Amino acid sequence: MSTAIAPRTGFLGKLLDRAFGHPRGALGRVGGAVMAWGNAATERHVVEVAGVTKSETVLVVGPGPGVGLAAAAERAAKVIGVDPSEEMLASCRARCPDAELRNGTAAGTGQPDASVDVVVSVNNVQLWENRATALAELHRVLRPGGRLVLSVHEQVLPVPRHQLAAEVAVAGFTDLQTWTWDAPGFGGPAAELRAAAAS
Repeated sequence: MSTAIAPRTGFLGKLLDRAFGHPRGALGRVGGAVMAWGNAATERHVVEVAGVTKSETVLVVGPGPGVGLAAAAERAAKVIGVDPSEEMLASCRARCPDAELRNGTAAGTGQPDASVDVVVSVNNVQLWENRATALAELHRVLRPGGRLVLSVHEQVLPVPRHQLAAEVAVAGFTDLQTWTWDAPGFGGPAAELRAAAAS
């Protein structure tokens, strides 16, 4: 969940990035609290859309303060969170002590091949430096038929929803569905995508 604001320049941009884009320090902790409040409904919604079951392993990419991680943990056999922010990983540990957590990104999860059943990510796609590399990585770690569910506020989505879907297809995913969800909280409508890893 880490964030809804991509890296920016200038004084204000750097403050926003430190609070939300790449949370760190005191501002990162404040940003994490804001994200936990503002994105909580979307985090729970995405876990619901993913249809997580008690026998499955779920990878949460950019869990931020851990609201979605905790929601997945209530349903899954095992949850794993990867986030580049140590402040957010600390929040995740406090909120979901049984989760497996590591410093990482969508492009570098540290997971073995075909090791997870579900990948979910909320308001993180806009931070991926190379979406093609990140999507290839997520396809690699999913078991055949595994599910990918992404949600991101339309106002920060770096490409139109249909283009993101095309990139997901190029990475090897099938059964793509996209829609807009009227996310509660701040940030406005969310573009959402669900797909399956090719067998």
